[in-house]
Amino acid sequence: MTHKFDLDTALERKDESTFLGVTSRDWWVERGPHGGFLAALMLRALKSTVDDPARPVRSLTVHYIAPPTHGPVEVTTALERVGKSRSSASARLNQNGETKALALAAFSSAWESVDWADNAMPDVARYGDLDPMPVDDGITPRFFENFDARPAIGDWPFTGAKRALSGGWIRLAEPRPVDDLAVTAFADAWMPSVFTRLDRPMAVPTVDLTVHFRTAFPPVADPEDYVLVVFRSETAAEGFFVEDGEIWSSNGTLIAQARQLAVLMG
Repeated sequence: MTHKFDLDTALERKDESTFLGVTSRDWWVERGPHGGFLAALMLRALKSTVDDPARPVRSLTVHYIAPPTHGPVEVTTALERVGKSRSSASARLNQNGETKALALAAFSSAWESVDWADNAMPDVARYGDLDPMPVDDGITPRFFENFDARPAIGDWPFTGAKRALSGGWIRLAEPRPVDDLAVTAFADAWMPSVFTRLDRPMAVPTVDLTVHFRTAFPPVADPEDYVLVVFRSETAAEGFFVEDGEIWSSNGTLIAQARQLAVLMG
C-alpha cells in the first residue's frame, strides 16, 4: 500500500481478531478523528476478519462513543455468524482501555431477486467545469485536505437557506480507485447539509453512521474519476438531526446510500 489513504488506515494484525492502527492528525476535526476515517479503519479490520471476496460488504453501522486522541488504537473483531451466503461481524475500536466506537457489518454475495430503481442521479455540471472547494477558509477542518471536492448542489454554508441540502463531486486528493473503504470515507466527508440552513457555524458530532453499499466494487476503476454525493436533512429536533445521503458513480450508478444521526450543538 502506497496511497496516503491506505497508509493512514493501515492495520497490523496482532492475532486472528485484533488489529493495531494509528489515528493520524491529518484526519482531524475539532475534537478528534474524522468519523469516515474511523469507519474505514474499522471496515478494513472487518474485511480482513470475514476474508471472503465472494461476500462484499453490504451494510456498515458505526456508533461513535467518544473521540480517540492522536496515537495508537486497537480494533477487535468477531464473526457473529457465518451463513450460507451472508456473514455478520462486529468490531470495537479501543484506546487506552476505553471503547471509542462500535461497528456492525453485513457481508453477502448477490441474490437473484426483483430489481428496481426509482431514484436517479441529479443532473449537475461535470466536475471539470466546477471549482474546488477551498480548504484554507478558516472553517473547513483539517481532514478535508485529503479530498478534492467540487460543490454542485445546494447553497453555500451559513447562508440561512430554506433547505438543508448540499453535495457535489468528490474524490481523494491523491487519485485512487473508488472502493468500499473510500466510499465509507466519502459518506461522512462532505460538509453537513444543515450548514446551508444555518446562519453561523456549529459543531455537529456524529452519533451513528450507516452506509448501505448498493453495488459490488470496484464500480469506478479510473483513479482520476470523481463520485457525486448528495446529502439532505429534513428533520431536526431536540438537538439532533438526521441526514440522508447518496453516492453515485460518474456514469450514474448508485454506489451507496448513507444515513447518520448527529448532534446540533447550538
